[in-house]
Amino acid sequence: MGLPKPVFCGVDRSEDHHDVALVDAGGNQLAKQRISDDAAGFAQLTALLVEHGDRADAPIPVAIETSRGLLVSCLQVTGRPVFAINPLAVARYRHSVARKKSDAVDAAALANIPRTDMAAHRPLPTDSELVQAIAVLARAQQDAVWDRGQAHNRLRSQLREFYPAILEAFAQHKHGLCSREARTILAAAPTPTAAARLTRRRLQALLKQAGRVHGIHAEADRNHEVFQRDYLHQLPQVEAALGQQTSALLRQLNTACQNADQLEEATAQAFEEHPDAPVIRSFPGLGSLTGARVLAEIGDDRTRFANASSLKAYAGSAPVTRASGKSCVVMSRKVKNQRLAAVGYVWAFVSHTRSPGAGARAHYDRRREAGDRHVAAQRNLFNRFMGMLFHCLQHGQLYDETKAFPIQPLKDPSTAAA
Repeated sequence: MGLPKPVFCGVDRSEDHHDVALVDAGGNQLAKQRISDDAAGFAQLTALLVEHGDRADAPIPVAIETSRGLLVSCLQVTGRPVFAINPLAVARYRHSVARKKSDAVDAAALANIPRTDMAAHRPLPTDSELVQAIAVLARAQQDAVWDRGQAHNRLRSQLREFYPAILEAFAQHKHGLCSREARTILAAAPTPTAAARLTRRRLQALLKQAGRVHGIHAEADRNHEVFQRDYLHQLPQVEAALGQQTSALLRQLNTACQNADQLEEATAQAFEEHPDAPVIRSFPGLGSLTGARVLAEIGDDRTRFANASSLKAYAGSAPVTRASGKSCVVMSRKVKNQRLAAVGYVWAFVSHTRSPGAGARAHYDRRREAGDRHVAAQRNLFNRFMGMLFHCLQHGQLYDETKAFPIQPLKDPSTAAA
């Protein structure tokens, strides 16, 4: 009895159904079927795989055009390797072998990609359930922060049209219009006319309502003086209408701020429960929130990255070389994990002042002296941190400043002169 021939599965997904195709090592199609997007359809898929030799010790690899969704999650839970293939790659492969287009053809094309080019693709990582939950929370919190920024910008643009007093009152505040004080006062006085009628006592009450504890009287006096200044005004009915629109935009901002704060708390709490949290937090510039964002993108599957270089390329911190003939250009990566690259910039920037021995700042200064611009120097520092993080996570070690940035010995002037 010979060894079983390898079989490969491709799934072309849609909203209410999926097309499945199975091919053997020679590219011959063994089966094709359309399944529904529910539990019954998943049972049909698993039965089809088992019928063609799928076993626990030799599962059939599945190629699909997404890395998310119930179907992908259930396939991963069963232990089957799942390959998320870029739809553009599937389209190029399909047009290289056939011009026709259908869901069944796409499923067959997906099945042939791991058959011919499995070494060029990586299966989805087998992260723990906790890391998957952290990824959901961290990404949702980042999206909430972006939504908060957009809501703030819309409100600020609106206020510039008719309400310069509120902008001037909180121009120097750390959080600007996103602060609780600004939002509380704006809710009580959505128009400049209403703000001019606010008394000092009313302003003090609003500041207390916003949670301010110190300097209430001085802040109330300052705001009262700002609101009493002379400003240009819209026509009364137009100003009233703009005030109603401002109240609507303010409600959106309040919701965005509340979502960001609640998700930040949930993300930090989940991150602290993970065993990798102490290692990640030991790095200068990483806290509970930024550490959770890093962990969410790299996961805790130790086999996901073969070496530190793979992790650096995934993060976009390592440069890429493009050589053709006599031309050779080294440039930054454009194809990367954008979320990891975004938190990496923040990580590198904060580490300038949080590095115990100022090693991070010294490394940044050396790169600047070598001719790097600010962003390039930051990316180089982030690249070095990613290599250290890979080593620390693989060996369960905490960050050590003396090993990360060893002190460079000073040259003896007499020796240098000789």
